Amino acid sequence: MKRPLAYVTAPWRGDPVADMEQAAHYCRVVYDAGYSPICPVLYLSLFLDDGVPEEHKSGIDMGRDLLRRSRVLVVCGSRVNEAVKNDIAVAQRLGITATTLDGILTVKGQGRR
Repeated sequence: MKRPLAYVTAPWRGDPVADMEQAAHYCRVVYDAGYSPICPVLYLSLFLDDGVPEEHKSGIDMGRDLLRRSRVLVVCGSRVNEAVKNDIAVAQRLGITATTLDGILTVKGQGRR
């Protein structure tokens, strides 16, 4: 059975170890829900240096490309930061469904989605 792609985003803390553990947990939940999770934070940091402006931009570009290929955007975590808002905006422009692990997406100032 082919699983649809689900892009996983969250307000990552900036702690690579904690972020990787949390991302792996979120991806497992998304996988158990029947999707193939895509989560750039799990692998881009293995070969890109976010402190190098060109590599930071490349990471954003690669993430956007992966989001474009996804059927759904899954917003994880209990808060929404600017990076997550940007992912939601891109998904909306592309007609990609945005949801959360519990199925309810509320973005301050945008209402329920």
